[in-house]
Amino acid sequence: MKKIALICTLLLTAFSVPAQRSESVESFWQKFKTAVIAGDKQAVASLTRFPLAMSYGIPSVKNRAALLRRYDEVFSQQANAVECFATAKPEIKAGKLRQFNVACADAAGNEVVIYSFERGRVGWKFVGLDNINE
Repeated sequence: MKKIALICTLLLTAFSVPAQRSESVESFWQKFKTAVIAGDKQAVASLTRFPLAMSYGIPSVKNRAALLRRYDEVFSQQANAVECFATAKPEIKAGKLRQFNVACADAAGNEVVIYSFERGRVGWKFVGLDNINE
C-alpha cells in the first residue's frame, strides 16, 4: 500500500510541475499585476520568490512576512506600481526567455524603476526590484 501511495504521489508531482512551468508570461503578468492593483498582498507574496532582491543599499526582503510588512516600500516608494502596472507591458530580456522586466517611472517621470521576474522550477515569480539610477 505504501508503494502505491508513493507511486501516485510521484505521478501527481510529475504531471503538476510541467503545467506550472508552461504558464505564459502574459498569463503570469495578468495575475501579478491584478494582485498588485487590487492590493492583494497575500497573492503578491505567493507569486514572489524569496529573498526578494532590492535596489542597491536596501536590504533584501527575506520572506513572506517581511514582504507583507514592507509592501509599500516595494510597490509605492520608488514608483507607483499600481498606476504603472495598469498599462505597463512585460519586456522579455534579450536572449533570456526565462526572464522579463517591467519598467516604471520614478517621481521625476524617468522609467528607471525595474521590477524583475524569472521562470523557475515552479513557474514565474517576482524576484527583484531595482532602480537603475542608484
